Amino acid sequence: MIIFDDPERFAQLEQNCVATIGKFDGVHLGHQLILDQLKRKAEDLEIPSLVILLEPHPEEFFAGESGNCPARLTVFREKLELLESFGIDYVFELKFDETLAKVSPEAYVDDILVGGLGIQAFIVGNDFRFGHERRGDFALLQQKAQEHGFEVLETFPYERNGQRISSTFIREELAKDNFPLVEQILGRPFSMKGEVEQGQQIGTDIGFPTCNINPHRRAIPLHGVYACEVRMVDRYYPAAVNIGYRPTVTEDGEALLEAHILDFAEDLYGKTIEVIFRHKIRDEQKFADLEELKAQISADVEQVRAHFELATTE
Repeated sequence: MIIFDDPERFAQLEQNCVATIGKFDGVHLGHQLILDQLKRKAEDLEIPSLVILLEPHPEEFFAGESGNCPARLTVFREKLELLESFGIDYVFELKFDETLAKVSPEAYVDDILVGGLGIQAFIVGNDFRFGHERRGDFALLQQKAQEHGFEVLETFPYERNGQRISSTFIREELAKDNFPLVEQILGRPFSMKGEVEQGQQIGTDIGFPTCNINPHRRAIPLHGVYACEVRMVDRYYPAAVNIGYRPTVTEDGEALLEAHILDFAEDLYGKTIEVIFRHKIRDEQKFADLEELKAQISADVEQVRAHFELATTE
């Protein structure tokens, strides 16, 4: 899979494509249906498949410094890994900024989709909105398709038991700690990946060393302490994981994921791990001092052991 952020780069490699566009946050089963449709059409026309990824999410751009935007299920790198696993040929990272926000719907089609990417078919839902003030709609897209000679194919929402599946719905179910349902909707367990960074060593000082990961999200979809599995290549380890803002030890307001891997002593600094969320233990809370925090973490670890039916170590 080839990733680019300038249409001229694509023009050097290909003349046309079948494309779809969106945030693809979570790359859930609904998104996967669209990707299947995209690949089938590309195979029929014998041209490449291309996904246009909006980065950052428009809600993040308009939120500015406030951070008042929906929590991300997947960061850009995670999306790329998932899209590659589904056999997509190209990903166009379309930067959502003030310039793009002011592009007229007509120029959006003429300059980006047709002039830049040479689309032969464009796959979107009938509620797709684009261009300045979201004035472009499905009807305008069909009109421009006739003008330029490309095909517009409608996607259909994915429903489960009458409920439309969306990234918003998944966020709601994560807030309810409904990890089994989220796993069904994603087609995989909900997880976060990241490189282990050097922390303040507070966990080590109180007897519970942690692997620290920056979630790299304006807003995080989970808050609290969880029973998780940490995956390193093909090995899985049970862990007590805190994700949140660490009110006991910091006031900087920056989110952090801290994983205490049970019965584990290897140095993981600089290595990438995947944290798979299985069960919520408790909400994040502020403690009076480190001794109180230590006692609570000890209790959390025992709950994680109980969840995974592990023996208590001496």
